[in-house]
Amino acid sequence: MIKNLIYTDEDKVNEEGVRSQPYFKCNWNLELFYSQNLINHLGVYSADRVKTIGGFRVGFEGAQDYDLALRFIQDINRNGIIHIPRVLYHWRKHEGSISSSQNNKSYAYISGEIALNEHFARTAINATAKILQPGLYRITYKLEEPKPFITLIIPTKNKVGLLRKCINSILTKTTYSNYEILIVDNNSDEKETLNYLRDIQANTKVKCIRDESPFNFSALCNKAVSVSKNNFIGLLNNDVEIITPGWLETMLAIASQPGVGAVGAKLLYPDNTIQHAGVILGIGGVAGHPYKYQPSSNHGYFNRALIQQEMTAVTAACCIMRSSIYLSLGGFDEDNLPVAFNDVDFCIRLRNEGFRNIWTPYAELYHHESASRGKDDTVEKEQRFQKEIEYMHSHWGELLENDPAYSPNLTLKDENFDMAWPPRR
Repeated sequence: MIKNLIYTDEDKVNEEGVRSQPYFKCNWNLELFYSQNLINHLGVYSADRVKTIGGFRVGFEGAQDYDLALRFIQDINRNGIIHIPRVLYHWRKHEGSISSSQNNKSYAYISGEIALNEHFARTAINATAKILQPGLYRITYKLEEPKPFITLIIPTKNKVGLLRKCINSILTKTTYSNYEILIVDNNSDEKETLNYLRDIQANTKVKCIRDESPFNFSALCNKAVSVSKNNFIGLLNNDVEIITPGWLETMLAIASQPGVGAVGAKLLYPDNTIQHAGVILGIGGVAGHPYKYQPSSNHGYFNRALIQQEMTAVTAACCIMRSSIYLSLGGFDEDNLPVAFNDVDFCIRLRNEGFRNIWTPYAELYHHESASRGKDDTVEKEQRFQKEIEYMHSHWGELLENDPAYSPNLTLKDENFDMAWPPRR
């Protein structure tokens, strides 16, 4: 394999030689690179290609390395971009430097914004970049016309209070109009719920199908996708509530980009702490959610809670993708993963097929996690859950130790991006 570009981890060093703020980076992550300069100062580039693209350009002072990298990566295979998970660069931290304060040299961020938008124009990507805050960019993709239709699939059983809140929030807050809601009723038997399911279908945007088989979340999703006639599907838990009115067009625009698999949203608990900001493999044994229980305003590890990025997996509590992609992979594994980890397994399979799974913080929902299904607190449920854990380890064990969107220098013991000791590599 030709190594066209190599980048490394980095930290900062002050004038007394004290090192701090190590940035243990992930493997190549195009969406994260659009949101921040992931390569930064230490990059090893193929000299021939640098000469071919004309080297640094005048007019991009402060972001000349960002502009160079954006032009460099245009026509190369992502497998030729290599990350060395070692701190091989120490960024000098002194008064007046960007490393000391992101507010210094603001012209650099303007240059970066221009470089990104020129990159999108050159590569015919229908997107715009705007400065989110110093050193960070918000990338907004645009939907092509005519705007696509999407089926929002919501499996449910009883708990009409949760379902009503979920449906009402979609119908009243969502600004995107080309959608339908498909409720999959799995053996509801409470009169109030059955009456609601009957009455809500008076709304032309809402349909309901009945499934009387034993609870199997994977099978419920697979059945619903198979009857959907739209090009895009969204999977939602019945215990989510919309916060961001533009959530659907934001996620759809990303999902419609070439090579994108599943797109996940930012989910908050009702007390405005983070429930889901992507999935990190290996945390807690199989997978965990970074920044869990942290305030929604938390910037995350090197601001990663604020910006769009590729993740190996996102949660099916709210995710969107092309229905053709879902069906081509056979959907969720209803035999081995009927309840837990089906979304993680599916996202790994998507990645192995070359798709990029993307998490966006610009679509926010509340999530009353597992409020409708309940906890795994019976012997039968615990045995089923253990079998699902064993299945994930037997199929993805090595990947669970080395999530490409994480770092072997960061711990698998908690969800706060703490340092691992010893590192896993």
